Amino acid sequence: MALELLTPFTKVELEPEKKESNRRQVGILGGNFNPVHNAHLLVADQVRQRLGLDQVLLMPEYEPPHVDKKGTIDEKHRLKMLELAIDGVEGLAIETIELERKGISYTYDTMKILTEAHPDVDYYFIIGADMVEYLPKWHRIEELVELVQFVGVQRPKYKAGTSYPVIWVDVPLMDISSSMIRDRIASGCVPNYFLPKAVLDYIKEEGLYL
Repeated sequence: MALELLTPFTKVELEPEKKESNRRQVGILGGNFNPVHNAHLLVADQVRQRLGLDQVLLMPEYEPPHVDKKGTIDEKHRLKMLELAIDGVEGLAIETIELERKGISYTYDTMKILTEAHPDVDYYFIIGADMVEYLPKWHRIEELVELVQFVGVQRPKYKAGTSYPVIWVDVPLMDISSSMIRDRIASGCVPNYFLPKAVLDYIKEEGLYL
C-alpha cells in the first residue's frame, strides 16, 4: 500500500517504511468524546489497520483549547463511555493523560510529555481533514510536527492541501457527530446504531443529555 504525503505543490507517493523492531507505532485520536460514537471508532480502527500501527489510543481532552468553549459533561462519564465502547476491540485503548493533567489541553504539551516518557514510540496524530487547514494556528505547530506524524482522514478521492507533512488515509465517511447524538436524545429520539449499544445503555442509565 502506498501512502500519500501531500502539499499544495507536490503529491508524492511513499512506500511505508519498514518498522524498526525496537520501536512501536502508536496512533492518537484526541477529542471530547461527548459521547464517543461509531465514526470515532471507525476512524481509529481503520487508521490502525491501514498504517499497520501497533495500537491507536483514544485520548479524551479535559478542556478544549477553543475560543468558543464547548459545554461538556463530567470526564468520568466520557471516560466510562470510552471504556464501554472499546471493550474487547483489538488494537484500541485509552490515553488519560489530559484528564489527569486537567486544564486546557494543548496537543504540543501533551505530546511532548508522551514522547519524553516513551522514547521508543513513534506517534501518529490523527485529525479530520477539516482540521488540516487550521494546522498553522495550532499551538507551537512548528515544534509539534517534529514530535508527531500527522495523519489526515478524509473521504476517498478527496484531499485537502497543506504545507505540513500529513499522511492521508481514506476512511468511509460517516456523517455522525456527538452534537447530533446529544440533540436527538434531548428531543426524545433514540440514536440507535449511532454509537455502541453499551454506550447508549449507559447514557440511558445515567440520564445523560436529557
